[in-house]
Amino acid sequence: MRYVKKDKKQEEIEERGQWGSKVEFILAVAGNVVGLGNVWRFPYLCYKNGGGAFLVPYLVFAVTCGVPLFLLETSIGQYTQEGGITCWNKICPLAVGIGYAGQLILLYSCSYYIILLSWALFYFIFSFSSHLPWASCDNIWNTDKCVSFAAKNLTLNWTRQTNSTSATTEFWERRVLSISGGIEQMGSVRWEILLCLIAMWVICYFCIWKGVKSTGKVVYFTATFPYVMLLVLLIRGLTLPGAWEGVMYYLYPEPSRLADPQVWLEAGSQIFFSYSVCVAIPTVLGSYNKYHNNCYRDCLLLCLLNSCTSMVSGFAVFSVLGFMAHQYDAPIDEVAESGPGLAFVAYPQAVAMMPLPQLWSVCFFVMIILLGLDTQFVGMEVVITSVTDLFPSVLRRARRKELFLLLFCLTCFFCQFVMVTEGGMYVLQLFDFYACSGACLIFLAVFESLTIGWIFGAERLCEIIEDMTGMYPNIIFRLCWKYITPLVSLGTFICSLVEYKPLTFNRLYVYPDWVYGLGWLLALSSILLVPGWTLGRLLTSKGSLRQRWLKLCCPDDNLPLTKKQRAEKKDMMFSCEMDDLTVKENTTEC
Repeated sequence: MRYVKKDKKQEEIEERGQWGSKVEFILAVAGNVVGLGNVWRFPYLCYKNGGGAFLVPYLVFAVTCGVPLFLLETSIGQYTQEGGITCWNKICPLAVGIGYAGQLILLYSCSYYIILLSWALFYFIFSFSSHLPWASCDNIWNTDKCVSFAAKNLTLNWTRQTNSTSATTEFWERRVLSISGGIEQMGSVRWEILLCLIAMWVICYFCIWKGVKSTGKVVYFTATFPYVMLLVLLIRGLTLPGAWEGVMYYLYPEPSRLADPQVWLEAGSQIFFSYSVCVAIPTVLGSYNKYHNNCYRDCLLLCLLNSCTSMVSGFAVFSVLGFMAHQYDAPIDEVAESGPGLAFVAYPQAVAMMPLPQLWSVCFFVMIILLGLDTQFVGMEVVITSVTDLFPSVLRRARRKELFLLLFCLTCFFCQFVMVTEGGMYVLQLFDFYACSGACLIFLAVFESLTIGWIFGAERLCEIIEDMTGMYPNIIFRLCWKYITPLVSLGTFICSLVEYKPLTFNRLYVYPDWVYGLGWLLALSSILLVPGWTLGRLLTSKGSLRQRWLKLCCPDDNLPLTKKQRAEKKDMMFSCEMDDLTVKENTTEC
C-alpha cells in the first residue's frame, strides 16, 4: 500500500476543544470577572457615593442587569458552541453587529489594560530593594518639594502640606511615568516600562498559546493565588492602628446620596465592568463547556463570588487607608484614591510605613499582577476564539492559531508604543474613558436583551437552559430579558449622555478639543456597529422588507433541538406519517 503525503490544503481542521473539567471553567470565569476593578474601583466608589447606601443601586443593577446578562451570554455560548460573533449569526443574523461591537471594545481594552500590568511589574521589581525607592526623598528624581511621610520622626501635619509632594507621588509621576505637560508633548519612550511590557506580553502569549488547553491549566494558579494574597493583606490591614476607622468610613451609609443620578450611573458602570458582560467573555468561556453543564447554577455562584470579592477588597483597602489617616492625623477622604492612584500611590505609601515594607509590597503587587493577568489573557483568548470561529477553515489548522495569536500580540504591542512614552498616560486615559466606557457597554446591553427577549424569545432561551441544565430559570430572568434590563439600560445610557463631563487629567489638565473629538470617534466606532450592521443586512438582503426581516431574525436550522422541540418534531413526523397512510388506504379502496 503506497503512502500518500497530504497537501497543506488537505490538512484536517482541528477540533474546537472543551474545558478539561468543570473546575477549569469556574476558575477561568472567576479569574476574569474578579479583576483590578474589584480592588481599586469598587471600594472607592462605595465610600465616595454614600458608603453602605451605595450597595442599594449596586444590588439593583446586579439583579436587573448584571446577573441576567451574565446568564444570557453564558447560556447562548454553551448552547451554540460558538465565539462572540458567530454565536449571534446562529441566534439572530440581524444582531451580529452586537458581536462585532463587543469584540472591538475588547480589542481596545487589550490594547491598554496590559500597560497597567507593566507598571505593577515595575513596582514589583523595585519591591526587592533594600530600601523602597518611593519611601524617601533622597533620589535623583525627587524635587525640593518632596516630603517623605514614611519617615518615623514625621511631625508635620498632613493638612499643612499644601505646597509639598509626597515621595510616593514623585516616584509615580517622575520615575515611573516621567509624565509630560500634556498629550501634545509625547516625549521619549520609557524603556524600562517597555521592557516590563514585553515581559507581560510574553507571559500572556504562553498562557493561551495552546488555546483552552493551556488556559485551563494556567488558571489553577492565576485565579486562586490572588485570593491568598488578598486574605493575607486583609488580615494585615485589619491589625493596623486606625484600620477600623477606615472600615467604618467605607461602610457608613449616607442615604441622601441616593438622590444623586451620578451615584446610580457609577453603580451601573461598575456592574457592567466587573461582570464582563456585553463583550462576549461569558459567551466564549461558556462555549467550551459540555452541552449539559449546569451553567444556571454556575452563573449565580460566580456572580455572588464577584460581588463578595468586591466587598472584601473594600475591607482590605480601607483598613490600610484608615491606618494612613491615623498616621497622618488626616481625614480619610484626603488619602483615599481610586484606580491607578490607589495601586501606585496610596497603597505603596501605606506599605512604606509598615514594618517589613518589602514583604507587603511584594504581596500587594503579586496580587495586582495576577488579578490583571487573568483579565488580560482571557480577553485575548475571547478575541482569538471569536475570530477563529469566523474563519475555522483557515485558522483552525496545525500551528496557525499560534501564529495568529503571535501576530495579534505583536500588533497590539507596536500600537502601544505611544502609551509607554512620557505622554502615554494621557492616551491611556483617553482609551479608558471613551473607547471602553460604561456607556458603550450599556448601549450594547439594550440591543442584546431586546434581541434575546423579543426576537429569539425569552421563553425559548429558558427552555434551552432547562434542556441543558435540568433547571428552569426563575421568572425574574424572563421579565429582565424582555422588559427590565432593556429599560434600565436605556435609561442609564440616556442619563450618562446627559451627565457627560469632558475628560480631564488629575482634575487640572484639560485636553485639546481635537482629543475630545478623537475620544468620541473611539466611542462611536463600537456603538454605530450595531445599527450599522442591522441596516446593512436589511438593505443588501433579497426579498421584500418583511421577508428580509423574517429571514434575518430566524435562528440557524442546525442549532441543537431541546427535548421539547424533539418531542414536537417527533409528533409532527408521526402525524405526517399517519396522514400519508390514510391517503394510501383511501387510494387503495378506490
